[in-house]
Amino acid sequence: MLDAIQCIEPNFSGKGLKIGIVMARFNTPVCHGLRDACVAELEKLGVAAGDIVLATVPGALEVPLVLQTMAKSGRFDALVALGAVIRGETYHFELVSNESGAGVTRVGLDFDIPVANAILTTENDEQAEVRMQEKGGDAARVAVEMANLHKTLRG
Repeated sequence: MLDAIQCIEPNFSGKGLKIGIVMARFNTPVCHGLRDACVAELEKLGVAAGDIVLATVPGALEVPLVLQTMAKSGRFDALVALGAVIRGETYHFELVSNESGAGVTRVGLDFDIPVANAILTTENDEQAEVRMQEKGGDAARVAVEMANLHKTLRG
């Protein structure tokens, strides 16, 4: 039975893909680490530097609006959200984490475009610093794989 199932294999070729990145500037050192890892991985996967557009915003709550603008433009095959929300002593952490995450997800669903969410939500700076390289690279791989899958499924 499984032999009859059509399987779509993951495709990590970034050749010809156009990727939009929105990076929050709050917690700048972590965000720069995410950005550098993401861009390096995109280029490693074959995405041309000229096919990557990076926009920055003040913080994680502003990321979804710029993702939405990029999605509406029709210029991109996939989008990436980068940022770091680090727990403080107030409820603000939960608000920013939940609302930015929901907004990022909504953009992908509303505009039918893959969005890789690499907005870190951590308890402290150390956790964010440990995760930034891996999560930045992961976001690049997710964006490329999902852009290719999306194209394949659309025919």
